[in-house]
Amino acid sequence: MITVNALDRLISLFSKLPGIGKKSAGRIAYYILDNSPSLAQNLAKELSVLHQAIRRCSVCGGFTETDPCLVCSDLNRDRSIICVIESAQDMRIIEEGREFLGLYHVLGGLIAPLEGVSPANLSIDKLLNRLDGVKEIILALNPTVEGDTTALYLQKTMKNYPIEITRLASGMPVGGNLEYIDKLTLSRSFRGRVKI
Repeated sequence: MITVNALDRLISLFSKLPGIGKKSAGRIAYYILDNSPSLAQNLAKELSVLHQAIRRCSVCGGFTETDPCLVCSDLNRDRSIICVIESAQDMRIIEEGREFLGLYHVLGGLIAPLEGVSPANLSIDKLLNRLDGVKEIILALNPTVEGDTTALYLQKTMKNYPIEITRLASGMPVGGNLEYIDKLTLSRSFRGRVKI
């Protein structure tokens, strides 16, 4: 009979993270074991307080330690443009590109009827309540079936608002994810966005 020890449990936990398979999980676990115990202690400490320290911004839905987040509270941001994104992670990726200087709105997913995700499950009503004074909505959604469906739904929902609706353009491969796009490609996508 094979017994499961602490290392096996740790590898199993790491392998549940996105993009980390069993081999990568094993490498991470062994790396932690090979290093100073302080690395494991610091990692455990940060993980244990993560949900107390980080929460959703009440304005945009991104992750933050302060509410509203640093982006929403920055008076130098262009408040006439809102970039609509699927997840809070997309916000960080776009910010790293230093191209976009407006505000964000995190939908919290994409419309996916086969997975039981409808427009009611997303933060669409909250977006509609933020449109006063907004001139442009940029739909920075992944170019997938779900991303296209969500973009079409948002376009139809906002058709009676005096707002220009654009979508990221060239450089974004069909079926690709923002998470894997390099900064230059993302920057070009923002500059080449098109009205839809």
